[in-house]
Amino acid sequence: MSLAGKRILIATFGSLGDLHPYLAIAKELKRRGHRPLIATLDRYREMVEGEGIDFMVMRPLESQFGGTQDVVRKIVHPRKGPEYLIRRVVMPYVRESYDDLFRAADGADLLISHPITYALPLVAEKLGLPWISSVLSPMSFFSAHDPSVIPAAPWMHHLGRFSIGLYRGVLGLAKTIIASWERPLHELRAEIGLPQMKKLAMFEGQFSPRLNLALFSRVFAESQPDWPANTEICGFARYDGGPPSGPAAAELKAFLEAGDPPIVFALGSSVSMDPKDFFRIAMAAAKELGQRAILLTGSPPSADSDRSETVKEFQYFPYSHVFPHASVNVHPGGIGTMSQALAAGRPMLVVPVAFDQPDNAHRAARLGVARVLSFQKVTAKNLTEELTAILADKECRDKTAEIGRRVRNENGAQCACDLIENRTSVF
Repeated sequence: MSLAGKRILIATFGSLGDLHPYLAIAKELKRRGHRPLIATLDRYREMVEGEGIDFMVMRPLESQFGGTQDVVRKIVHPRKGPEYLIRRVVMPYVRESYDDLFRAADGADLLISHPITYALPLVAEKLGLPWISSVLSPMSFFSAHDPSVIPAAPWMHHLGRFSIGLYRGVLGLAKTIIASWERPLHELRAEIGLPQMKKLAMFEGQFSPRLNLALFSRVFAESQPDWPANTEICGFARYDGGPPSGPAAAELKAFLEAGDPPIVFALGSSVSMDPKDFFRIAMAAAKELGQRAILLTGSPPSADSDRSETVKEFQYFPYSHVFPHASVNVHPGGIGTMSQALAAGRPMLVVPVAFDQPDNAHRAARLGVARVLSFQKVTAKNLTEELTAILADKECRDKTAEIGRRVRNENGAQCACDLIENRTSVF
């Protein structure tokens, strides 16, 4: 059966790094004649519809949480963040998410889930619709053969390298403790007449037996024996908007043309909501090094942001239009930002905070394209020392150029859509 012109519901939840890959896939699906619909947070309606993609709100609404900055601060806590996200942000509203997705699935031919849109598989099961899962970073697999750096238990990475069996035993114990977090989801299954789920939604239960899209590059991670069956590595599905325009874009262009490549400091869409003193420290480090710098702060420039001819502060530019012009890109390592930094082919200093960021940072360092400095340990002295080392590292520059070429030659959205069409042609 051809999938041409099919209605495809994509559910995602989180930061821009959790939206952009699915926007890339939705745009490619639309180009092929399909009718994608993205269901996600209310804040992204304008962005999604601006790309000509149908949109529906999937609760919870941001207004239900109070202050966004306070919520983000709790979510990105290295140890407590995952529990807060699941138990306080996701699971209390899983019924509302299910109701919204059930309505969005009306007339749908296929459903595609993000790793924490736990209600979508229930909708697929209830309606008898085909479902494809996806992951954005290798950490989602919790592989014993390629152990990730988990912020709440970084020692498990070394444990896995020492003993696969011991790693699996500790992970099994963690799953037993975490199981209670999912109680609202299991209660919802019973309420809507679905059988009890034997797998945890946060682990094996998030993967579709039909097809699981790994939306990252093979340079970042290769398939492992304990990955779910039917997992396919697609490459990064990169998207971050169109070319910049307007007065700020002209200012950026003039600055880039006025001197040597600058160090670019960016904190992504989540960490930038609570940057602490990072950008002040960044300015001090750039001054100490005698380097030009661009600060992408996520906030409107301060009144004195133009006081230096060697430092420019902007609220935001698509990273794909800034990172390639940098001498070094400094960022926390969220998978969306990491994909753009790798494609840029420039050395990077990763300052990870939480979730997949420490593991992504580790993988970038393993590739030889990055140095790593924990966000919590950033000081003017430490930042200056790390930047001095990476600016002098010719081997790193050569390696990043090579990796950048490989990543730019991938088309994760195109590969994902090929797989979606090929694997669903049997329906």
